[in-house]
Amino acid sequence: MLPFTTEAFFQVFQDYNQAIWPAQVIAYVLALICLAVLRFPRPETGRLIPAVLSLFWLWMGVAYHWLYFASINPVAWGFGVLFVIQSLLLGWRGVIRGRLRFRFQGNSHDWIGLIFIVYALILYPLLGWWFEHGWPRAPMFGVAPCPTTIFTLGLLLMAKERVPVHLWIIPVLWSLIGGTAAWLLAVPEDLGLLLAGTVAGGLLLRDNPSQMHSRNRT
Repeated sequence: MLPFTTEAFFQVFQDYNQAIWPAQVIAYVLALICLAVLRFPRPETGRLIPAVLSLFWLWMGVAYHWLYFASINPVAWGFGVLFVIQSLLLGWRGVIRGRLRFRFQGNSHDWIGLIFIVYALILYPLLGWWFEHGWPRAPMFGVAPCPTTIFTLGLLLMAKERVPVHLWIIPVLWSLIGGTAAWLLAVPEDLGLLLAGTVAGGLLLRDNPSQMHSRNRT
């Protein structure tokens, strides 16, 4: 039994979206920059995508979970901790150490990842509008957990090297937690979150049978 109603859930998003505007527009601009880097990677931009993902997860942990969602759900304090940890992990491996590189090369992982990205950026908000909880009551990409998690999983599938388990376990875990909103809170677009977590988690796990076996897609 959830400690809040569906109406309270969407009211939090309405208050949150209106308070942080135009952060949602900035998030889309950053996403488009990431897509450009995927297609035309350069040595000087290798840390940009991990930096953007780290920023997104830090923002969601602090601004959404701690400052807004925690007002109706005390468990959000714990969710926020997980999101901040994910931000630090992405920042450490991808930004500081430079060991998380991305490139679209057209293999099966990349195409599946691209489908998830298109879903997160375009189809997710359109479905929200279709099911009558569009702007400003909708979870928005880059500032809300569910579409941003789908986007993150899509990008992780495009990593050039094996992605260690600790970098994808939190997004996959959130896909299971947040995906329950499809039924409990009448957010059908979150079925895509469950699918993304299941598919990406399975593919990334297959690529990580042991520390001795790695997938290199250079």
